Amino acid sequence: MKKRPASARPDCFGHLDTVFPKTADGLRQSPPACMRCRHKTDCLRSAVQGAAGVEVHEEALQRAYRSGVISFFERWSRKKRLSRRRKQGL
Repeated sequence: MKKRPASARPDCFGHLDTVFPKTADGLRQSPPACMRCRHKTDCLRSAVQGAAGVEVHEEALQRAYRSGVISFFERWSRKKRLSRRRKQGL
């Protein structure tokens, strides 16, 4: 059996639903296995910066609006920016 080099990334690297899944209460949390991984910071950063990461930003934006942290116009502006990112695939 061939071993992977220590610097090789695991198969789940950057996969949002694996490394940052939604919990029963609707919030996202990394599983304990990811917290022990040496690649966790780069992996989470990659998952959130990808096209699927726009969803994470939209969820945080919605929570901020509901709690009164941001105004309607700030929310509208940020949603518009996120929509552009989604269309560009960033």
